[in-house]
Amino acid sequence: MFSRILIANRGEIAVRIIHTCQKLGVQTVVVFSEADRDSLPVRLADAAICIGPAESAKSYLNIPSIISAAEISDVEAVHPGYGFLSENAHFADICRSLDIEFIGPTSDAMDKMADKADARAVAISAGVPVLPGSDGIIEDDDEAIAVARKIGYPVMVKACAGGGGRGVRVARNDVSLRTGLAQARSEAEVCFGNSTVYLEKFLEKPRHVEVQILADNHGTCIHLGERDCSIQRRNQKLCEESPSAVLDNRTRKKLHEAAVNVCKACGYTNAGTVEFLYQDGEFYFLEINMRVQVEHPVTEMVTGIDIVEQQLRIASGEKLGIRQKDVKSRGHAIECRINAEDHTNNFAPSPGLVNMFVDPVRDGVRVDSHMYSGYRVPPTYDSLIGKLIVHGKDRRDAIKKMDHAIQEFVIDGIKTTLPFHRELMNNHKFINSDYDLNFVTDLLDL
Repeated sequence: MFSRILIANRGEIAVRIIHTCQKLGVQTVVVFSEADRDSLPVRLADAAICIGPAESAKSYLNIPSIISAAEISDVEAVHPGYGFLSENAHFADICRSLDIEFIGPTSDAMDKMADKADARAVAISAGVPVLPGSDGIIEDDDEAIAVARKIGYPVMVKACAGGGGRGVRVARNDVSLRTGLAQARSEAEVCFGNSTVYLEKFLEKPRHVEVQILADNHGTCIHLGERDCSIQRRNQKLCEESPSAVLDNRTRKKLHEAAVNVCKACGYTNAGTVEFLYQDGEFYFLEINMRVQVEHPVTEMVTGIDIVEQQLRIASGEKLGIRQKDVKSRGHAIECRINAEDHTNNFAPSPGLVNMFVDPVRDGVRVDSHMYSGYRVPPTYDSLIGKLIVHGKDRRDAIKKMDHAIQEFVIDGIKTTLPFHRELMNNHKFINSDYDLNFVTDLLDL
């Protein structure tokens, strides 16, 4: 096990990593921007180093500054958290070239799965179902129209280097496909520096179901069950749960096996998440998220396995101490992402001073956050300020427990998404698990 690591991130995930490191006796060094000087990670870590101004490009995305911080603090490894540089193969290569372990997959696996068209090809080679689509990237509009007519409209134009819903357009005929191709390519070039796109069949009412995996450097790869992340707005998850309420045991087993197979096919190691779309009893591979996920706590709640601890152990060279038969899912867990947003005003950001922060204290309730009374939420970064997670004996119990926990949660001074989640927990369609990826959009339209 490492004795000292650097956390190249901020906010709640930095606090989350610090907590596990404290449990394991691992010292932590956090990097921070000027905007985060008074943040909770800076207070909790063993050491903290300022790496630049508030702007992410000059701080949390500034590889030279982060590497300098790692070198002067004499760390053995870097944990990238999620977002920022967590899936940057170049950053991982630099770390390892300096004998500083990157707590994540190899750069080869990252390169192989970063391009969604290539990832799709890996899934096909592993016998994992994918949506009907193009064989690789689309070279011109006429080729795209031929593919679309073959697989049938509607189709999705997707950026090969996409993420966060950018570089994606839905087309329902030849005219909208030509327009969508131009828009997706332009957006992808601006956002990712890569304008290549491919085509896939568009599902009208799918669920988003993903499988958590752990893979060590000694050939062992296991899954920790699935999460249902279908409550989304503009491709951003708002609420997640485990297990999924719509899978039967046969489909669940096939889904888990598919996730493990695609990870083995690309030589994946460390923690990762294999994402699928599910509709009408069938599932289709989407991509691998090559990092710890925001929603990893729901899996921890039902399995009792500390995923961040496993990340550290795997990266330090240990064999995975968990066998597949040891993984048991108990009860049901739900996570609500708490964002500094006003859901009554199109989820507009709501930065500012938190006058009071009092989280609920109950059995089976967990709060992952970097908030405290008197903290000022900066306008510079993602609006996520915490996560409320509950564990119940079954789904109905978990929903009831979440509803009570939300009522007891006090965040005063800024707008948050807690009221939205209260509405969600009392929505009959959500209670009956009668929803799909369009649920939030339809709800807001009403």
